[in-house]
Amino acid sequence: MTKIPAVHRIALLFNGNKIFDRDIIAGIGEYLSSTRASWDLFLEEDFRCRLQGIERWQGHGIIADFDDPAACEALARVSLPVVAVGGSYADEGDYPPEMPYVATDNFKLVKLAYDHLIEAGLRRFACFSLPEAAVNRWAQEREKAFATLMQRDGMQGEIYRGVGTSAPSWDTAVEQQIAWLQTLPKPVGIIAVSDARARQLLQACLCAGIAVPEQVALIGIDNDPLARILTRVPLSSVIQGTREMGRSAAHLLHQMLHGARLAGTRILVPPAGINVLASSRHEALNHPHVMQAMHFIRQYACQGIKTEQVADYVGVSRSSLEWYFRRELGRSVHDEILRFKLDAAKSMLENHGQDGGNGQEARSIAEIAVSCGFTSVQYMHAVFKRELACTPREYQDRMAVAVLTDNTEKNQAI
Repeated sequence: MTKIPAVHRIALLFNGNKIFDRDIIAGIGEYLSSTRASWDLFLEEDFRCRLQGIERWQGHGIIADFDDPAACEALARVSLPVVAVGGSYADEGDYPPEMPYVATDNFKLVKLAYDHLIEAGLRRFACFSLPEAAVNRWAQEREKAFATLMQRDGMQGEIYRGVGTSAPSWDTAVEQQIAWLQTLPKPVGIIAVSDARARQLLQACLCAGIAVPEQVALIGIDNDPLARILTRVPLSSVIQGTREMGRSAAHLLHQMLHGARLAGTRILVPPAGINVLASSRHEALNHPHVMQAMHFIRQYACQGIKTEQVADYVGVSRSSLEWYFRRELGRSVHDEILRFKLDAAKSMLENHGQDGGNGQEARSIAEIAVSCGFTSVQYMHAVFKRELACTPREYQDRMAVAVLTDNTEKNQAI
């Protein structure tokens, strides 16, 4: 008779409203799918209730987000095996003692963003953070990483925390951000400690007429799909290794449930890469007309604008603008609009699910064509064939295979 594996009751104490936490949970799920672990999972739908009575919970183990001070305090009274997940610390003494800890490497996250901005040709840098608070320890660690890099390279990078945002304080916060942005020498590369913070600053730039990325090249951290959807200029972002963190945390707890003693074990997970989009694609432009035109194109290319509209916005003739573009960029205004629409379509195809039948996929590609400002599916098809030597459907399938292969390799490495 086949022996039925023991079922363990595991609590996942995370805030499902945060992309960081959701991706860690997804990584835990990937681990369970790829192993013979049999877990019943407790995951409170209302994250505000997740810690109530946790010290009396009759389970076998816990994986929790230790960036939340309330979780640290509540779990100090728990005798069950616990795996902590959170941000890394520059000071070793800040890690929870006698507990396995899986961390996103805050220094490497910031360094990857910084290196990207350097490669874009920038020589001035700033960091947009959050007000100092116990719940923002991870943000303060990213500030420290930024300050360390500035000191290492002999540079004077500025750190700005601003205020926390809420409905009543939103206008004041934006006004303060604009005032800060206007004091910075341009062009400048700004690293925001999260995508949410980057999105706020991007809106401030657009409100103030500050060209992104010509004057301010901006990059966030999280690769949050919502941040990309909610900004007129697509936001570049460092991709955290959150799914790897989830897999690692689940693996540690699995070992502990079978007798392993892992107190003090620490795993630092590096970033998975950068999703480079328009907000950080800085090019050294000298002529103000080209900078103005690029600012307009990045915001409205996917709304089907034409060269004449760009010239009207800048306030010059079409022929003059074309001449400036040819001299500065080596391409036409139309080429630049098309390049931006193609990048937007590629991004949407990469993030669009592969579920549904052929009819569902065909409709979605048609919707993408409209969303990205193409006059027809056939025109988008022709642009893909000319520029990428494949159809939109073939590009989508290629990206899906690449993601599947990457996930398979990661699961095999566990």
